[in-house]
Amino acid sequence: MNFNKKILVTGGTGFLGSYLLRYLVHKGYNNIFAIRRATSKMDLVKPIEDKIHWVECDILDVKGLEKVMEGVAQIYHSAAMVSFEAKHRKRMHQINIQGTANVVNLALENNIEKLVHVSSIAALGRRKRLKIINEKTKWEKSHFNSEYAISKYLSEQEVWRGMAEGLRACIINPSIILGAGFWEEGSASFFSKINKGNKFYGVGGTGFVDVRDVSRLMIEMMESDLFGEKVIANGENISYRKVFEMIADSINKKRPSIALSPMLGKLAWRAEWLRSKITGSSALVTKETVENSFRTWIYENKKSIDTFNFKYTPLEQTIMETGQLFLETINKDEKSTYLSVNQLVTN
Repeated sequence: MNFNKKILVTGGTGFLGSYLLRYLVHKGYNNIFAIRRATSKMDLVKPIEDKIHWVECDILDVKGLEKVMEGVAQIYHSAAMVSFEAKHRKRMHQINIQGTANVVNLALENNIEKLVHVSSIAALGRRKRLKIINEKTKWEKSHFNSEYAISKYLSEQEVWRGMAEGLRACIINPSIILGAGFWEEGSASFFSKINKGNKFYGVGGTGFVDVRDVSRLMIEMMESDLFGEKVIANGENISYRKVFEMIADSINKKRPSIALSPMLGKLAWRAEWLRSKITGSSALVTKETVENSFRTWIYENKKSIDTFNFKYTPLEQTIMETGQLFLETINKDEKSTYLSVNQLVTN
């Protein structure tokens, strides 16, 4: 294992990227480069900030990428935009599709050793009467596919195009990633919402996975001989109700007890849309997120387990550890924190 090879991580200051960076450092890699924007928050990478070569750049900045890509052996492409609001669609497509195309093109030009692209289970597609979803599921146009899903599917196509042109790459498709992060962003905001008294839960369900498991699996994929394939990262398939109940228990709050009906859902996303228009802030609930909360999607994780003998962290453990950190940080009026990667290091 050559721990001196130049590694580039995109999206390193984000939720998943920050865990990936900490895990790479913990494993002994010592020539890690990560791109960041001038406005990027560094809270989640504080423990290893001085161990990373930071480059101020954006994946839409081709010239900046050209410079940082020189001499790179491996790329972890985790930079992406997640949004379910119509006002963000154009920007999201630019970042997720054109940004990925830029990374792929420069990876080909620089003849890099390997690229691991972070996609999403959303990119596998959803449609009526689809019972179990795995790596072989074919994408079909469907109103169940959000704009985010479409953007991630099209970004995957850029990676497959690169592979057709000789790029050694593989794709990881995580389910909903759970863990400590910024408490008002992404899945970590579930803890804040329930802490503030949220009483509602969606009647559907989907896959969930520990953020540390995704970062571990990404590195195992990179270090393996696997390329030209995709792998689903999914710890458990579980109902939204059960997840919300476990979160409530972990922070000693009352469990959400009201099932979200179609009528309540419509009222919720419309009220949130109006609030976001008045305040100029992002909507916490959108039409797309409400509609998905009524559906149950089942995702296989057999390939990840069989290929890497991978062991997932029990979801209950992830939630209990995250809940404990949430209580500790809000008592200190802190807006973010992170789970330790140390206890999950297995090789």
